[in-house]
Amino acid sequence: MLERLETLDAPTLATLAQRLGRERGLFERVFNVLQEGVLVVDADGEIAYANAAAHRLLGLKEADSAAPTLWRLVPGLHALLGPALANASSLTREIELSYPEPRAVRLYLVPFDSPGAAAAPAFTGDARRFAVVLTDLTRDKLDTDQRIESERVASIVLLAAGVAHELGNPLNSLTIQLQLVERRLRKLRGLDKKDAAGLADSLRVCQGEVARLDGIIANFLQAIRPRPPDLADTRLTDVLAEVLSFQERELADRGIQVEVTTAAGLPLVRADRDQVKQVFFNVIKNAAEAMPPGGHLRITARVDEQYLLLAFADTGSGIKPEHLARLFEPYHTTKPGGHGLGMMVVQRILREHGGQIVVESDSHRGTTVTLQFPLKQRRVRLLRS
Repeated sequence: MLERLETLDAPTLATLAQRLGRERGLFERVFNVLQEGVLVVDADGEIAYANAAAHRLLGLKEADSAAPTLWRLVPGLHALLGPALANASSLTREIELSYPEPRAVRLYLVPFDSPGAAAAPAFTGDARRFAVVLTDLTRDKLDTDQRIESERVASIVLLAAGVAHELGNPLNSLTIQLQLVERRLRKLRGLDKKDAAGLADSLRVCQGEVARLDGIIANFLQAIRPRPPDLADTRLTDVLAEVLSFQERELADRGIQVEVTTAAGLPLVRADRDQVKQVFFNVIKNAAEAMPPGGHLRITARVDEQYLLLAFADTGSGIKPEHLARLFEPYHTTKPGGHGLGMMVVQRILREHGGQIVVESDSHRGTTVTLQFPLKQRRVRLLRS
């Protein structure tokens, strides 16, 4: 068209311009419906084109369209892509973006000039151009992490059946034998009172240790043999009140003040009442054990467009970052005598309810555990093919 520009009359030029405009609009619509981000950049990282997905992934604003550079949007890419741009070579990398929100992205860079083709620039001018394709892997990464966790738990389940059987039978025998010893001790005559008291104390210690081991096994089996939730319309604040009433004595003994604030008109949710009780019990118990005597536990219930949220904020010393990253791992605990299964059970139950758990911790402000239960109208999930 440019070669023939001087020989074309005005109507023909108008017709060609309209056709080019329609074709450009068509390609714009095609690129903007793609889920992958598509950019065109030069060797200096200057962005000549970005589709709608690229704007979303990189936080590129329409007002930035005046020749923004990729290095300004993602400074770390300069060192990564520089050699490939200089050598006009292709490159594939998986990267993490922190702005405008944390995302895992696969980046594919390819020059417009294919190998062996004539070295003609893709656009007018002498600048070499490159296509950059960004694929959002965030959801896939989350699914993979959850699958790995499920496989790890499944392997624990296989081991658990044998361990529970091997430990359960000896513990039953020990319990029976200790009961017999206790009865015989009561019948003995002429035994020195001091010796009798010592034997009785030793017996109680043995019985207590057997009960503790039995409790560890019970907690273990509860964690690895989950049952599907029996969902019914549930008012979570009523369940919370029951749990707090049950734990009232323990909290009072520790001098912990509990403050509950609930928004008006909280809706019912579909939940398993017994499993939710277990969740509340574990979270409140952890909060109580994290605080010194005289601590303050603030519980807040509110609702947003998708979830009913209950936040449990304590005034403890917080969780160290290295422990926070492993909070939901089985058997990871920092408490003497802890079994490290409580938070794993909480996370599993929340997931079975279609919700999630968020933990924020600060050494100066304590820890806040937020439980998110989906609202009834949001309990719709598209089955995967």
